[in-house]
Amino acid sequence: MLQSSFTDDLTEAGCDEAGRGCLAGPVFAAAVILPAGYEHPLINDSKKLSPRLREQLRIVIEQDALAWSVAFVPPEEIDEINILNASFRAIHKAVAGLAHKPDILLVDGNRFAPYSGIPHRCFVKGDGLFLSIAAASILAKTYRDRYMQDLHIRYPDYGWDRNKGYPSPMHRQAIAEKGLTPVHRKSFHLKGQLKIEYF
Repeated sequence: MLQSSFTDDLTEAGCDEAGRGCLAGPVFAAAVILPAGYEHPLINDSKKLSPRLREQLRIVIEQDALAWSVAFVPPEEIDEINILNASFRAIHKAVAGLAHKPDILLVDGNRFAPYSGIPHRCFVKGDGLFLSIAAASILAKTYRDRYMQDLHIRYPDYGWDRNKGYPSPMHRQAIAEKGLTPVHRKSFHLKGQLKIEYF
């Protein structure tokens, strides 16, 4: 069971992103404030959960959370400011969308751009430590997966219903054969069998 909180008396918002390592689509982020002392035996790092369980837990989190918010930064903005800064911006947008202002942000990872007026703490593999960060990872992942499913309908040759925009062999091969779509991140450097470089 993950820890319910980092502090004893502060309102905490767990924050995480999904899609940093993708070649296509936005980067998503979520911020979640859970009730004090909240427990749930199944909430965990989204990467450790099946797609079906993630969807079930998404509903639970949205019902149980005191506040939650999901936001994204599109590919063209990622190309302008780089994926790390885009991830931070997506988290900032998610925090700004919360119905209640938290006292502190618990952020998955080892770096973060400070959010004005709210202190933060970074935790490497925080989605495996704190329930609020794990809940944020589930929301970010499920919302991004749905978004990529919708994009797959428009661009069916790249396998986004399965790879969700990550650099799978099928995705790389499709880029080599079909080229880039408007939702690909053109600043990413693709190596391997593509023999193409995008900056």
